[in-house]
Amino acid sequence: MDASTHRDEGLEMGEERGGVDPLTELARRLALTTSRDKARGMFFLGVLDVVRRVAGEAARARCLTTSKERRFVPFFLYPINDFLRLSYCAAGLLAPRLGGFDRALETMGEQATRDFLASALGRTLLTAANGSPRRLVEHLPWGYSASVSYGERHVSWESERKGCLHMRRDFMPPPYHQGVLLAVLQTLGARDVRVEGHEPRLLDCDYALAWE
Repeated sequence: MDASTHRDEGLEMGEERGGVDPLTELARRLALTTSRDKARGMFFLGVLDVVRRVAGEAARARCLTTSKERRFVPFFLYPINDFLRLSYCAAGLLAPRLGGFDRALETMGEQATRDFLASALGRTLLTAANGSPRRLVEHLPWGYSASVSYGERHVSWESERKGCLHMRRDFMPPPYHQGVLLAVLQTLGARDVRVEGHEPRLLDCDYALAWE
């Protein structure tokens, strides 16, 4: 699918991120999706809520045109390719207001955490963590598998408060998950949280986590 096709769908890309044209990055990620790769509706709704809150209803409506669906049920599963288009469009529109394309993606990731932890699945995760940021991180692979139909994730540790979440075949760009993980740790009161993603290849990323 070429760049003109995406622009006709209403995508607003904004600036480059990390020297890569977001439109090119989006096309590369879309090319690797299948019909089995899906994410829950709560994440679509979260992106649309951020856009409406920051940029207004007209911007929200513009983003919605990138998806085949117009209404989302929080726990239904919807195609990840629609979520990618929606998220990249939203990040392009929000970038001037939030300090850049990556920061816009992080903001959407933070919203995804808030929405998930407010759900029944999220409350189960918080109960299992029992107030411990480390336990919460250890249960994140389960949380992700309950949220999307694709990918593999596992956690490794260097010390009590320093570890790494390894993601394989996950379609969202690193800044989005950095926002997710930052909000996860802050939810349980972790201080001086540091999250850094390293993407050795497209769709595979290791997120170094540390906190006080």
